Order: sequence, then structure tokens, then C-alpha cells
Amino acid sequence: MRAVIDTDRCTGHGRCYALAPSVFSCDDSGFGEVVLDGDLEGDELRQAELAAANCPEGAVLLIGPSAPG
Repeated sequence: MRAVIDTDRCTGHGRCYALAPSVFSCDDSGFGEVVLDGDLEGDELRQAELAAANCPEGAVLLIGPSAPG
């Protein structure tokens, strides 16, 4: 899976980069951005799943096939 932020939905709450700092960061305006490009595995995937579950706008999306196990 890989992480994507829907920039039309993001309002800059910052939960994504607070919960998954190895996957997300913030831009100069405080909006989330993905910093880990490619497939997520292990801790990064778990952090991204937590960020997606806690994004108030549902702007954090995980796309692609599920990781095995």
C-alpha cells in the first residue's frame, strides 16, 4: 500500500504527521504531505493506517494491495 493525501479535503489538522512522522510531514502552510514514497510496510504501514483512521476529513488515503500478513 502507499499513502496519499487528498489535498482538496485536507484542512491542516496535522494528525497525519503527528501520528506517522516517518510517512508524513507538513508543508509551509501546515498541510500534510507524504514524504515516504512507495510501498509501506511494517511500522510505516501501521503508522499510516493510524493516521488515516484519525484524519477528521478522511484526507489520508491508503491505496494499492494490502500488505501480506
